[in-house]
Amino acid sequence: MAGLHADDAALAALADIKHAHDSYPYPYPYPLDEKQRGTPGGGADSYAQPSLLDAGAEAPSEEDRYYLRRVADTFPWSAYLIAFVELAERFSYYGTTVVFTNFIQQPLPPGSRTGAGGADGQSGALNMGQRGSTGLTTFNNFWVYVTPLFGAYIADAYWGRYKTICYAVGVAIVGHVLLVVSAVPAVIGHSQGSLAVFVVAIVIMGAGTGGFKSNISPLVAEQYRGSLRVITLKSGERVIVDPTVTASRIYMYFYLFINIGALVGQVSMTYSEKYVGFWLAFLLPTVVFLSAPLVLFLGRNRYVRSPPAGSVLSSALRIWRFAARKRWSLNPVRTVRNLKAAAFWEDAKPSRVDRELALAGGRPAWMTWDDQWVDEVRRGFKACAVFVWFPLYWLAYNQLNNNLTSQAATMSTHGLPNDILSNLDPFALIILIPVCDILIYPLLARAGIRFTPLKKITMGFFTGAGAMVWAAVVQHYVYKTNPCGYAAATCVDAAGDALVSPLNVWIQTGSYILIALSEILASITGLEYAFTKAPRNMRSLVMAVYLFTSAIASAIGEAFVSLSTDPLLVWNYGVMGVIAGVAGVLFWLSFRHLDAEEDALNELARGRVDDDEPVPL
Repeated sequence: MAGLHADDAALAALADIKHAHDSYPYPYPYPLDEKQRGTPGGGADSYAQPSLLDAGAEAPSEEDRYYLRRVADTFPWSAYLIAFVELAERFSYYGTTVVFTNFIQQPLPPGSRTGAGGADGQSGALNMGQRGSTGLTTFNNFWVYVTPLFGAYIADAYWGRYKTICYAVGVAIVGHVLLVVSAVPAVIGHSQGSLAVFVVAIVIMGAGTGGFKSNISPLVAEQYRGSLRVITLKSGERVIVDPTVTASRIYMYFYLFINIGALVGQVSMTYSEKYVGFWLAFLLPTVVFLSAPLVLFLGRNRYVRSPPAGSVLSSALRIWRFAARKRWSLNPVRTVRNLKAAAFWEDAKPSRVDRELALAGGRPAWMTWDDQWVDEVRRGFKACAVFVWFPLYWLAYNQLNNNLTSQAATMSTHGLPNDILSNLDPFALIILIPVCDILIYPLLARAGIRFTPLKKITMGFFTGAGAMVWAAVVQHYVYKTNPCGYAAATCVDAAGDALVSPLNVWIQTGSYILIALSEILASITGLEYAFTKAPRNMRSLVMAVYLFTSAIASAIGEAFVSLSTDPLLVWNYGVMGVIAGVAGVLFWLSFRHLDAEEDALNELARGRVDDDEPVPL
């Protein structure tokens, strides 16, 4: 899962929805249509210039802010266009990666030149086994979450988000074409050659994904440039049109588009793989992805874009170095205590430096930031510290990318492709996201329970652990009921046909629902934390740091590859569950003090470093 110059309210939406629920005693806000507004709808161009207050609108008073119902504004069409681009990219990514496990792990079916297993057979190609499959898919997960760091930096420092996305799409398409080549009948029969092309393809695809992934979410957020204002509906009710509510709904639909693309891509490609072959399972996502550059081009004059302004990472690191300059000690315990001192960041504030160096002429010339930006950087470092624990969550989450698919292959699928069950994750997300957003979160708020981001993340760790416990129990009974016992993955009869456990594959459902719920609580909230706790001109960079935690988890996961085979799979899921559960406890103990600071951290004034005010293109 770079420096930003986007509208404050738009990009802060994911955290401000919490305030909409927790701080105001009105029903959950609903979208405001054009008839209710009584004003003509503009396209994306009407949002191009941010303003403190729309012309003719009424600024809300403090009483209005507390009592009036808040509603969402209309969405600019450019946001929908970008959401479609994301849908096409996620269709292509998940549509191809969903069949990676079978392509790598299973052998080419007898007499097949495409890898298709047919109704009763098992699709496969490279015959590298479960360890080889886990190793390659783990590398792919690592790679696609490392590259966003580079994509974020390039966008901020040189190209801007839109241009970076365009180039990234082009690179990813090259990777997709090579992926198709690795599976055509003339190549797939030569396992070594097919493997070589396949590896090159996922490396190139990952590079494109990195440039895309770190920039598409900020780009969709900055399309809306409305302002907080009071209007009167035709019914006579006075309401607040809230950009944060609008942006939060943009993100909700954006995430819905992601999961629609993932679900349709995964379902259709598993059947393409099973009944036609891997070449079709790789080709169709490529064709769908080709619509992305077309939509990007057609909407080029509608998108709100911020120019690159150079990376401010060096300034953020300079603040930290300046604050830490007198806090080092030969005693490591004292050093840690000094670096965690409450007054640590105060030493880097220009107002304090001016007082201390008054006789020397005040602050040095290179200190181009203000006090507020130091507070923002402090908040960004706190967010990155929160992310330190996320790799231990992703260890559990990543099991659905490979091992749960392999587990399904050892159970009775009754004609279903073994990798079809992985689609329960996006399917559950499509259902559970609105349920949480419209029902569960508002009910908790009305009950006086503040379900803050850190509480959500903690519960996400625990539900992820629960998913692994479910998988471990299922694996135990697979071994217990399989004709070959603890050799379930390689159990065949005299004719070479697979022998599986009589357990119905649908009993895996619990794992997928629990992991989807954990994704809502931990993963989506992590996105929220990355956006809202970073300095405004470093949001993409902090977002890339958050995505990088998944890469770290993939690297750590390589150490557990030896557990991802018979007869150790119960231990594999059990260990992942214990790690996620213990990490959840330690996460809360480490950061519960930040929970009390949630409102203060979200309400910091915007700081400045150099002349970083954006000028929309």
